[in-house]
Amino acid sequence: MIETLPLWASIPASILLVLGGLLALTGSAGLLRFRTFYARIHAPTLGNTMGCGCVLAASILVFSALSSRPVFHEVIITLLLIVSSPVPAMLLLGAAV
Repeated sequence: MIETLPLWASIPASILLVLGGLLALTGSAGLLRFRTFYARIHAPTLGNTMGCGCVLAASILVFSALSSRPVFHEVIITLLLIVSSPVPAMLLLGAAV
């Protein structure tokens, strides 16, 4: 059984996926381009966290449209990502100081 995704959900989901990929790519490029450790740690934490947030928002939108009800499983993943992502960055910065 193949279900088609409605147009009102597929266009914003595809925009969110492309935006998430671009943000993750920007964070990764910042990791390669910046010279100091402190600048290198800043770009990936912001870019990759926001990129994952966009991908999770697209996932919420797609699965809510396919199941015809609100799906909030990804909200827990987003909260855990927001809470746990800065911790390794702060530990690395503390070790560098």
